[in-house]
Amino acid sequence: MARTIPPDRLAAVIDAAVGVFVTHGYRRTQMQDVADSLGLAKGTLYGYASTKEALFAAAIRYGDGLESLPRYGDLPLPAPNSEELATLVADRLAAEVPKLALTKALSSERLPRTSDEAQAELAGIVTDLYERLATNRVAIKIVDRCASELPDLGRVWSDTARGAQMSGMEAYLDSRHRADLITLPGPVDIVARTTVELCVLWAVHCRFDATPLVSPSIHDDAGIASTLANMITRSMTPTGGA
Repeated sequence: MARTIPPDRLAAVIDAAVGVFVTHGYRRTQMQDVADSLGLAKGTLYGYASTKEALFAAAIRYGDGLESLPRYGDLPLPAPNSEELATLVADRLAAEVPKLALTKALSSERLPRTSDEAQAELAGIVTDLYERLATNRVAIKIVDRCASELPDLGRVWSDTARGAQMSGMEAYLDSRHRADLITLPGPVDIVARTTVELCVLWAVHCRFDATPLVSPSIHDDAGIASTLANMITRSMTPTGGA
């Protein structure tokens, strides 16, 4: 029997799936929950995704709008296994890491010549990190919310994503501190994690607050990134300037 589902509804299905997975996590989410949020019959939802696993993978893959949605003829989306899901996230991370300003600064043999140059470099790293987090905020939020419930995905998230980001920032700040280009306001591991977590908080998590105390929606991403960069660099400005 030919499908009668509207193909242009897939974007709404994915948006609804994002909201449900973020709210309930992976295990508690049921296909019925997503169908209810859309006002659809559960059977209709299966015309878009064959299983909950398929819907979860689609939310991660297409939720940020970085990739074109599947064609109508490719529906319902097939279910990946846990290793395929972890590979999807690992491949996405692997594509982003080499582009990071932090990665490029760590791999460069040339250090900034003055503290002013170091401040500009650090501001650029913070801004770039924020922008990349914001671009991938939906996938990051879903994975962060559900990784503890999916062991393969959890290992990728803990080691490749969060762990690598924290250790990279720590290595960068330590190298600039040892070169007397910045002054750390505390232990390097605490400063590194705080720097990364501030970017994650505002680029990702604040966008999903049900009742935010300060709504990021009234500020554009560029303004928030600039504010964070100014706060962080000023906290590490050496006394006496360049």
